[in-house]
Amino acid sequence: MAHIVSHSAPSSAVPDIKPSYNRFLLLVAGLGGLLYGVDVGIIGGALPYLEATSHLNAGQLSVIVAAVLLGSVFSTLFAGLLADWMGRKPLMVLSGITFVLSIPVIALAHGYGPLFFGRLLQGISGGLIGVVVPLYLAECLSAAHRGKGTGIFQWLLTLGIVAAAIIGIYYSYRVEAVGRISDAATLFAFKDQAWRRIFWVSLPPGLLFVLGSLFVSESPRWLLARGKKDLAHAALLRSRSTEQADLELREMEEAALAATSSGNSSGKAVKDTLLRRKYVIPFILACIILFCNTATGINSIIGYNTSILLQSGLSDIRAHWGYVIFTVINFLMTLVGMTLVDRKGRKFLLTLGTSGIIVSLITVALLFRTTEKFNIDSSGAVQSLVAPDQTLTLPFDGAQAQRLLAAQGYSGSEIDSSRASLAVIYSFGDFTCATSYVRSDDRGAAPIQINREGCVPANKVEAIFKNPFANLEAARTAPLKIERALIGSVPNSTHGWLVALGLYSFMAFFAIGPGVCVWLALSELMPTRIRSNGMSIALVINQIVSTTLAGIFLPVVSKYGYSTMFFLFASFTVIYLITAVFFLPETKGKTLEEIELHFEGAGV
Repeated sequence: MAHIVSHSAPSSAVPDIKPSYNRFLLLVAGLGGLLYGVDVGIIGGALPYLEATSHLNAGQLSVIVAAVLLGSVFSTLFAGLLADWMGRKPLMVLSGITFVLSIPVIALAHGYGPLFFGRLLQGISGGLIGVVVPLYLAECLSAAHRGKGTGIFQWLLTLGIVAAAIIGIYYSYRVEAVGRISDAATLFAFKDQAWRRIFWVSLPPGLLFVLGSLFVSESPRWLLARGKKDLAHAALLRSRSTEQADLELREMEEAALAATSSGNSSGKAVKDTLLRRKYVIPFILACIILFCNTATGINSIIGYNTSILLQSGLSDIRAHWGYVIFTVINFLMTLVGMTLVDRKGRKFLLTLGTSGIIVSLITVALLFRTTEKFNIDSSGAVQSLVAPDQTLTLPFDGAQAQRLLAAQGYSGSEIDSSRASLAVIYSFGDFTCATSYVRSDDRGAAPIQINREGCVPANKVEAIFKNPFANLEAARTAPLKIERALIGSVPNSTHGWLVALGLYSFMAFFAIGPGVCVWLALSELMPTRIRSNGMSIALVINQIVSTTLAGIFLPVVSKYGYSTMFFLFASFTVIYLITAVFFLPETKGKTLEEIELHFEGAGV
């Protein structure tokens, strides 16, 4: 539809006489963005209670978090094809229904399988929404409203993350109140209900999005492409005056005719090899940028934010408040970035953002390193507690921490047993797993539960994904081996707030730089001939990286500490910065032809 730009100025100049339907379209689009944000952010508030009550190990919890990203990979691959086959409106309805169905599946789940399936459904919904809603807006809104519609979708996406955080903080207060007046068993039961209710609260926006999608018109451009000219004209009339609708319909027909003519003009495009410099270099740049954009750790830091703050030394309520502030900063700085991108340029904001991210991540890593360097490995003492049936149930309180430290001959003052943390790395044969951190000062924490079912895959297919070189049969009878059992000190609240400030700085620089610029810069980099396929490949790479990082986050943290993970994120961001400074051209104010000439070697 890029060919209609030169014709759209007259139609956009005609006064808008049907603002009510345009506002309704923006509301529906906003609800789509809200659901996308909830998909990303809802797990942050629910995860601490899910960890405490679900009896899932660290690897399983990582998969639960990563399932949304995994679902989005599959749905993104097919969203464009589905939108063309069934139409934009039906796909919006389908994506909303998928989200609505995911809520009871998760909230009523007992066990790993239903949780994984529900989160997978949420990811499929998010992937579909992320493609079809912006596509629908671009095809339905007039030129005067198109930018506003896309902006509202992005803006409310970050608002969805804020809403998820506020839901989490509400239940954090409820959990603390129950903990003050109830015993440990009652507190455990309430935590189990808390994470379920957090997901239930996200159901109404999903229902509203489905309802709104039923009442909007189908995309007029999709209808015209299917030969339904009268229906396309009727769809235009819902949001435009008769004069506007007639003019835009003619423009659409002219654009379609021009595209058909150009497609049959000659075979020159076919002979133009894809190995030319102007195609290869921007494609490689796009893949590197999308890889590094996710490898900054943004999705993992959002998903595990509350858990990170808890381990940094903040109390449950303060950690949830810290996450709320984190999401508000994302919300506000996204607006700032959107106002600066056309004034300062993409290259400037990406350079500024990645530089700030590196400093922020290294600062957080060093803060965690100050406490993690005193960790004590009590694997021998924990191994002695393994039951004859090769299972381990280990309640971790102050007394247990003291016994484990004493068994290792620890006499230092860096670790206070009444405020200690423990994470266990264990294996059955060739399969290694890890628990998440538990704190000795958390009265409502569930005991560490280790058994063969939580580590050894149930079948050969699952085993291939977990460890393709492992001997599954041997692992089914192998003894439980405690590889490492790290006891560390939970820092004080000052340390926790310093970590929180580092994460706020990270979020601010990400929102103002990569968060705003990456998709715009990539769409401008890709030459017209390879834009759709090239962007699809780069987007799949981005989502695979997101899924992988989410899947390995807890096991790596349990084995090596948070500092290692943040140093890893910082190293990837260094690659991002080098790419932005030395290889990325400034595309602000340049035509697509000028950018292609730059990659051809002629300069800009």
